[in-house]
This record gives sequence, C-alpha cells and structure tokens, in this order.
Amino acid sequence: MSVNSVTLVGRAGRDPEVRYFESGTVVANLTMAVNRRSRDDEPDWFNLEIWGKQAQVAADYVKKGSLLGIIGSFKLDRWTDRNTGEERTKPVVRVDRLELLGSKRDAEASNFGGGGFGDGPSEEEVPF
Repeated sequence: MSVNSVTLVGRAGRDPEVRYFESGTVVANLTMAVNRRSRDDEPDWFNLEIWGKQAQVAADYVKKGSLLGIIGSFKLDRWTDRNTGEERTKPVVRVDRLELLGSKRDAEASNFGGGGFGDGPSEEEVPF
C-alpha cells in the first residue's frame, strides 16, 4: 500500500497565474507559505498546481496573502533545461481540494491593499 497525500494551511505567496486552454480546461499555479511553529523560523514554501473548477475559484478569489487550506498530492515535474541541456526537477503539490479560509474582512483588506480594514493579519503574521 502507498499513500501520497498533502494537507497544508498557509497564505498565498502571490496572485495565481491562470491559463485557459482551447479545450476549456483551466490551470492555476501559485506559491503557498506555511509558517513553522516558531516565529524565528522561515516559512516553508510550496508550489501549487490547481486544475478545473478549483482553478477557476483560485483565479476569481485568491490574492497574495489569502489564507488557504489545500488537500492534494505531491508530484515532481521534470524537464530538460533548454540552455544547459540538464535534467531539471521541481516539486509541486497538485491540489484536489481548495478551501478559502480567510474571512470576508480579510478578503476585502487583501483586495484593497490592506488599508486598515479591521482584523486582517498583522505585518508580522504574513511571511512575505
């Protein structure tokens, strides 16, 4: 038996990069920062790949700093570097389930640049 399951809660490191294909398929790529227990530690960063309806949700509602919960699986993207000819790899979490965890107030603060809208995360809580 084998298990490949990833569950993370963290904040979007940037707005999603969204691509639409002629077939109607949608893919969104973004990074996610997950804080460690100690405030002195740097956050762990993950590359996320989201397909289909979940990708459209990410495109419409996720912004840099959004609090997210994801469930997915780990995969390793492989390609050959065009310049050097070397094999390259990049770890990616393919998201099966995306949960928007921030409050409406957090979303409004994110959309308007955090201009003092209530109880959003402080500068110390956001790792970027």
